[in-house]
Amino acid sequence: MIVLHHLNKSRSKRIIWLLEELGVEYRIEAYQRDAQSNLAPDQLKAIHPLGKSPVVEHNGRVIAESGAITEYLCQRYRPDMIPATDSKHYIDYLQWMHFAESSAILPLLLKMFVDKDGAKMNMLDQYAQNEVAKVMGFFNDNAGAHFLVDDTLSGADIMMSFIVDALHRSGALAFFPNLQSYYDFLAGQALFQKAESIEAELDKTV
Repeated sequence: MIVLHHLNKSRSKRIIWLLEELGVEYRIEAYQRDAQSNLAPDQLKAIHPLGKSPVVEHNGRVIAESGAITEYLCQRYRPDMIPATDSKHYIDYLQWMHFAESSAILPLLLKMFVDKDGAKMNMLDQYAQNEVAKVMGFFNDNAGAHFLVDDTLSGADIMMSFIVDALHRSGALAFFPNLQSYYDFLAGQALFQKAESIEAELDKTV
């Protein structure tokens, strides 16, 4: 059985969605962020030295990093969620898979930290705003009202769901109409909704 070590309000919600789409047997070990620091609890370090989530245990191996988990599970259980390497869609798939945890996430995290901290860091704040506008503008220009690659669900949608969900929760989707349509489409998927419900039930801070 696959075991997902899930932290509330984290990237691992997309792995819940992935596991539901795969239709495999799995179990969730749930962890809660510290109410004061908002950091992951030390118990996660017993699973993986970095103490982060998501982490998956399968066949005696511990797998960290959302992208690695998504690629591994798709390859093993749903290879149809990965375009053929000789298809015209494969490069698009690879780029979106890596975009989620490289270009896309950094400006969002910077903006979140600056806004939450409230410190006077004008240069960093301006940089974060400019990067969010640039990177999310690119995402908006290349997204449509359906799945990202070849109009079919792929690992790219699993990975990018965290990004578009973060924009939705911040209220920023109002500035990106294509991303609003993309989010609405994902949010209309039955198993996406199920993952949302599971994550909400596991979150003891609300």
